Amino acid sequence: MHPDSIEPLQVVVLTHKPEAPSFRHRIQPMLPELAARGLEPSVEVLPSRPLLLRVLARRRRLGAAAAVVLAKTKLHPLEARLLRRWCRRVVYDFDDAVYTVRPRRVGHRPAQSPLRQWRFATLCGIADLVLACNETLAARARPHAGRVEVVPTPVDVERYPKEAPRRPPGRSLVWIGMPENLCYLELIRPALARLSGEFQDLTLRVISSAAPRWTDVPIELVPWSEAAEVDALRTADVGIMPLSDDDWSSGKCSFKLVQYMAAGLPCVASRVAMNCEVVSPGSNGYLAGNAGEWEDRLRAVLTMDDRGRSLGRAGRELAERRFDRRMVAPRTAGLVAAVARAQPQQ
Repeated sequence: MHPDSIEPLQVVVLTHKPEAPSFRHRIQPMLPELAARGLEPSVEVLPSRPLLLRVLARRRRLGAAAAVVLAKTKLHPLEARLLRRWCRRVVYDFDDAVYTVRPRRVGHRPAQSPLRQWRFATLCGIADLVLACNETLAARARPHAGRVEVVPTPVDVERYPKEAPRRPPGRSLVWIGMPENLCYLELIRPALARLSGEFQDLTLRVISSAAPRWTDVPIELVPWSEAAEVDALRTADVGIMPLSDDDWSSGKCSFKLVQYMAAGLPCVASRVAMNCEVVSPGSNGYLAGNAGEWEDRLRAVLTMDDRGRSLGRAGRELAERRFDRRMVAPRTAGLVAAVARAQPQQ
């Protein structure tokens, strides 16, 4: 057979939600990079039910692939073991504390789930490669996995122009995220209420599908869309990321901060997990613990000359150097491609 007629190796990405942020930012940019390396990537959406049958129905396709990438996929341990039996190579990618349960209320200790822990350990155990978005998650995977690599969730830095935008009058803090994470804003509500009394032109801009119904802090809701988020971030003054200090939050990959920095914003974030890696206090933002520290740090940034633009420039440099998808996606694709092309062990 002529070399040009050899079919490319197939890489199947198995996911529950291709529209989810984790897929759009972590997996989607990798697909064209895999194709550029001579592989043939495709996406298979796995329904939530029925267990076992959903995997059995895809046995032929998954078994024929050179590698199957489990993109934050929730598989029962029995399904995972079937995949290990059928598939040549398996890569498991995750970017949340999937081994624990989200706390019912902010500040409460997350409940332990033996099923989640079993499922997580099994998925790590069957994988030839585990990709984790931060060191905290990687440390959880290592006892169960043969190989773990830390790959941050990247941002498309080029979407955010470098030139300073025209900002509306007044001061604005900005928060972006899913509506289920609005609860973290309650942690700093007392600080924001005091600052809104001190700065009469202060507004909290929330980029989401919902916003808190507060009467003590002026809030501007900007409905999220991929097209609108860039300008909504760039025209704010300070990006904020409050979090509780618990096992669930420790798995967060600080993607909000990376977006703020790509947009050239100074940041104030809770002193939790990966936030401490991304924020260099006094260089590209500040870290805060209690409400008093949040108030002090935000006041400091809001009263700086040029609203802390020098902090924003340093953050932008970090986003370009460490989190730009033009650097991260090729690395991720290279790791997956190497697994797909690896020869079977004798």
